[in-house]
Amino acid sequence: MAEPTFEPAPLGVGAIVVGSFPLTAGQWTHEHYHPQHQLAWTRSGVLGVAVGEAHWIVPPTRALWLPAGVAHKTGASRDAVLCSLYFEPGRCHVAWTEPTAVRVDGLLAHLIAHLAQQKLADDQRLRAEAVVLDLLQPLPATPINVPRPVDERVRAVADSLLDNPADPRSLEAHARTIGVSRRTLTRLFVQDTAMSFDRWRTHARIQAALPLLADGQPVHRVANTVGYATASAFLAAFRRTVGTSPKRYLGGDALH
Repeated sequence: MAEPTFEPAPLGVGAIVVGSFPLTAGQWTHEHYHPQHQLAWTRSGVLGVAVGEAHWIVPPTRALWLPAGVAHKTGASRDAVLCSLYFEPGRCHVAWTEPTAVRVDGLLAHLIAHLAQQKLADDQRLRAEAVVLDLLQPLPATPINVPRPVDERVRAVADSLLDNPADPRSLEAHARTIGVSRRTLTRLFVQDTAMSFDRWRTHARIQAALPLLADGQPVHRVANTVGYATASAFLAAFRRTVGTSPKRYLGGDALH
């Protein structure tokens, strides 16, 4: 596996530099890290941010704080513009040491656009930065972990489920496909991913569902797309896994 690349942002007058990076649907950056803290956000579309095996979904109603030095990849489920705010650690009082979701309301969105102006006067920039820092409030959100197996037999099953999360086949049916017993595949899954087959598949389905929900698709349609017969079954699985509803997880009011 290639080592993450080091990508510093240019220095600015204040603590914050804003950059914009177009992403096409399905495009992902290579793994990289910054010496600055980063706040990743998009005004439209839906971002995905991967930190190791943890996967975060970032709709326009939220952003993701990435501490300096944390290696990550960023992608988009449909065309989007990644808006990145880079914070100089020595000039920023926010000291979160883990990736942290942040709610983005109208005021914060306007301030980000304001700071993106190239010809903003220094005193105006510094005043706006102070307000931005005051507005950064963490959201209770858990990333979705879908560990990628190393064992080629387990990886074959995992890849088929990632390609088609709605695949209804049982563990026993998958075991027959790869030529092992149900007991062997059960053991291999836990050994390789630290999850049972059922738990891993649930995480994979929720990971696949989140970009669709963030795009505004109805819950019942998303549930069927990722393999649940009813919306209620999907919502129950989501709550068991994430600890809250999709609406609260995504931090918006558009889901129904």
